[in-house]
Amino acid sequence: MTAVVDVERAGTPAPPAPAAVRRPRRRWAKVVRFRWLLLMMLPGILYFLLFRIWPMWGAQIAFKNYVPFLGIQGSEWVGFHHFQEFFSNPDFPRLLGNTLILAGLSLFVAFPLTIVLALLLNEVRLSVLKRTVQTLVYIPHFLSWTVVVSLTALLFAIGTGPLSSFLDGFTGTETNYLADPDWFRPLILLQTIWKSTGWGTIIFLAALASVDQEQYEAAVIDGAGRWQRTWHITLPAIRPTIIVMLILQTGEILNTGFEQIYLMSNALNRTVADVFDTYVYFTGIQQGAYSYSTAVGLSKAIVGLVLIFGTNWLAKRFNQQGIF
Repeated sequence: MTAVVDVERAGTPAPPAPAAVRRPRRRWAKVVRFRWLLLMMLPGILYFLLFRIWPMWGAQIAFKNYVPFLGIQGSEWVGFHHFQEFFSNPDFPRLLGNTLILAGLSLFVAFPLTIVLALLLNEVRLSVLKRTVQTLVYIPHFLSWTVVVSLTALLFAIGTGPLSSFLDGFTGTETNYLADPDWFRPLILLQTIWKSTGWGTIIFLAALASVDQEQYEAAVIDGAGRWQRTWHITLPAIRPTIIVMLILQTGEILNTGFEQIYLMSNALNRTVADVFDTYVYFTGIQQGAYSYSTAVGLSKAIVGLVLIFGTNWLAKRFNQQGIF
């Protein structure tokens, strides 16, 4: 009888290990399994820690009268004084208007053109032609704003620029397009479209590649034309992608870009060229008003954060997919 009991005990499997013991092993097993992917993520994580997260410590000088010799902790606390000074500054309405106009042109003109270009490229059936056009429209993205502004200066140079000479032939008068305030915003918009539109089509082309082709075939059988297929099949299929990109674009509405605006601005068009980004540079770097310029930049960042949450909330209210 004892031998039978011993045999039964020997055949009984051991009790499972506690969950607290199994979970760490599984967790570390996943770390070892995806170690190379985690290693590839390391440079990006270090970038955000060093250049995005750590600099937030210095944002507290917006609430202090920062003196470099005293340091951040030794400087006097002034609260919201710099914010009140900025919002009551006579330049604030002009800066806000210039920034919103340029951001509106980018949001309502350049952004839809990206979608239109992606739709046009999606209709190209010859693969060689499609890849060639994609390569050509991607190239401007890799050019720096210094090169783009230099090309603009050559094209619109007084008397020698081909585009300026062409436009002068229509108007009958010689115009300095680079210094004319009326031409500053159109030139900024044209540069943005030329440089960013092609690169922005990558995300939309990836979304278009996931559209079920059987829907197009069924629509053709039903007699739907190309425009009807685009309106009723293509656009609804990429609507979530459009909304997500629109939310992110809205969050950047006050970030008009420093390099492009700074390089295109001069003493003659400064009235329409001054935006928040260039104002921060002039007051913070050139005039040494570190606390005041930090308050301006922090205000801009807070507004951008509120716009992202607000746009995401509106998307959810209309039963659309948001970013969180």
